[in-house]
Parts: sequence; C-alpha cells; structure tokens
Amino acid sequence: METFFDDKISERLGGVNFGKSTVIYKFEIIKRAKAAAKKAHPETALIDMGVGEPDWPADSLVVKALAEEAGKPENRWYSDNGIIEFQEAAAAYLQNVYGLKDINPSENIVHGIGSKPALALLPICFINPGDVLLTTIPGYPVTATYTKYLGGEVFNLPLLESNSFLPDFTIIPKEILKKAKLLYLNYPNNPTGAVATKEFFKDVVAFAKQNNIVVIHDAPYSALTYDGYNPLSFLSVEGAMDVGLEVHSMSKAFNMTGWRLGFVCGNSKAIKAYATVKDNSDSGQFRAIQKASIVALNHLEITERTVAKYSRRFNLLVFALNEVGFSARKPKGSFYIYVKAPVGTEGGKVFNSASEFSEFLITESLISTVPWDDAGKYIRFSVTFEAGTEEKEVEVINEMKRRMMLLRLKF
Repeated sequence: METFFDDKISERLGGVNFGKSTVIYKFEIIKRAKAAAKKAHPETALIDMGVGEPDWPADSLVVKALAEEAGKPENRWYSDNGIIEFQEAAAAYLQNVYGLKDINPSENIVHGIGSKPALALLPICFINPGDVLLTTIPGYPVTATYTKYLGGEVFNLPLLESNSFLPDFTIIPKEILKKAKLLYLNYPNNPTGAVATKEFFKDVVAFAKQNNIVVIHDAPYSALTYDGYNPLSFLSVEGAMDVGLEVHSMSKAFNMTGWRLGFVCGNSKAIKAYATVKDNSDSGQFRAIQKASIVALNHLEITERTVAKYSRRFNLLVFALNEVGFSARKPKGSFYIYVKAPVGTEGGKVFNSASEFSEFLITESLISTVPWDDAGKYIRFSVTFEAGTEEKEVEVINEMKRRMMLLRLKF
C-alpha cells in the first residue's frame, strides 16, 4: 500500500526502499531469540552474558546529589554546551586518573548527552562528501554510520588476534589514504577487550600527522583496567592533542548509563568545531545531572569498587570457559571477553558463523551472548550479568558452565 512518505525519505536512509529491507539487525535477532527461548522454557532462567551495560545502579552519593540539585531553581535553565563546573571536574579527573596536564576546561572540554551523540556529531565537524573514515571492525558503528549519511566513505580495519586486536595501517591502499580524513579507535576495545600501549598510540600520532588525519579515540572503558594495566589516555602521548580528540563517558566507570552524560576532550579548534555543531543539535544535558556527575568524578572509589567486581567475575568466567573448551584469556580492560566460537557439537551440529552458534546457545541453553563475524567467528561474553552477591556470581557462572558442558561443543 502506497503512502505519502514513500518518495519523501532521504537517500541516506534508503529512499524509496526505506523499510523494505528484510535484513534484521544483529541485536534485534538476539532480542527475538531471547524472547522465544524464555517463552519455550519458562521454567529456566535466562543467563544474559551479552548485556553491554553495568548491572549496578549509580552510587548512592551520586543519586543523592541529583536529588538535591534537581529541585534547585538555578538548575532549570538550558545548559547549552555545558556548565564550567563540570568541565573543570572533567579536567581534574583526567589529570588524576590519566596524568593529563595543561587541559584548559573552557577550551579543551565540552560535554555530550552521552558519548553516542558525540560520536554521531563529530563526523559533521570533519567529513565532506568523498572523505574517508578509517574505522576498526568489529566495533561501535555510530561514527561510520554518520560518515555515510554525510556522503563520506568508510574503510574497515579488521582487528585480528594475530595483531593483538590492533589495526594494521599498512593494509590501507594509497588511494584510500589520500582521501582519509578521520580515524576511529576504541581502547580498551569493545568487543575484543584488547588494550592499547603507549607505543601503539605513538604510532597512531605519527600516522595521523604523516597522512593529515584526525583521530577520534572512543574511551568509555578506559578506566576499567585490570592486573597491572593502568588507565591510558590517547591524549597522554606527545603530539596527540595536535591531531585528536578523546570521548569519555560517565556510563561505564560510574554505572551511569541511563543518565546520558559524557565529554569530549582534545585539540581546542576541534573542540570548538564540535561545540558549534552540538550547539545547533541540542540544548545541553540537565544541569543537575552534570552537577551530580561532578560528585562521581570526585569519588574514584566508585570506579575502584566496580573494577574489583569485574576483575573477580573475569577470573571465574575465564576458568569456566576454558573448562568448556574455549580458549579464553582475561582481558586487561573493558568488561568483555572475546573468544573464538566453536565449530560445532559432538552430535554433528555445524556452526557456519558465530551468529549461528550464538542463536543455538540461546535456544538450547538459554545463555545469551553477542556474536561477531566481522573479522573471524567470535563470541562476546560480558561480566555485567545480574548477580547481587559474590555467591550469586559463582552460582551464575557455574550454571552457565553446566549448561554448556551438556552441549558437547567442538573447537
């Protein structure tokens, strides 16, 4: 049936073909499979190892601050590009956690209504039709999506285990490199859990300067690090402020996912460009949320408790996965483990993709994971599953292992 809007949708969204695609987004497939499995087996609790957001709520100190600030008349106004108090707290946080000095809060930092909108707006600052974004896969797709919306092109850099899940810039064809305008990176990485080194970031700076490319480093997991790996900012490397920006989030390190607040730090001219686009896109996050977030940034023990929990869960999960037959290693950062998917089962079942295995795991065992087939067949497990106590954590992991052992997986 024809409608008024059939020929009105923009070409960037598919034009006349908008809404006609039969392709189902990966996370929608997972959502449907979970619903079907729970309906088929209402007696069995679903174990969700795929969730990508913290299982803890925001700390009570932060919630109390929000409650106090929300009713103050002076906080009712638009915040536009943010309040200076939050920018100053963010600058102090970057110095305390990452050792960043000489950050000017008013020139080098602007908030965002979460890091996702910031990653959507940044291509508008830099991408012209025909420009190329270099982006890592598997990975978070927002910057690439907006690059395409703007008439730009995307060149994928696969993250391979053989290269420690770091991109290899030597594979980029010369004709692509000439058109490259942006490089998107994300460490600690989603989904691989890989971390960067200072040496790698130095190489990135040199690469960016040599090829006249702006670097966007997406750093929502940067404070979630384990076993001797210290939080590392791209901007801590000499020359990085000349070529790049770093996007931080309150979501992961402070369990404030739904609060929608982050900030972008970096080169003053690039920040001014971001602020200009943002000022024409939104009117800023609620001042009370920014003020409550200042409390969070001043209480690093919130992150320390969160890191301790995730580290403990990783130890349990790695042991369990290896007992099942996976080849799992504890990551140095993020809250994800990324492992090769099994090839099938002893009973003759064959998995031609990670997606096939993930769907099988939900259907047969009510265990939810996230599959990735962009650069090999891999499965992502998260340690943000629901478990209110340490005893419950052990119980969940043991039950997950028990169910998977019954599948007799082949690797």
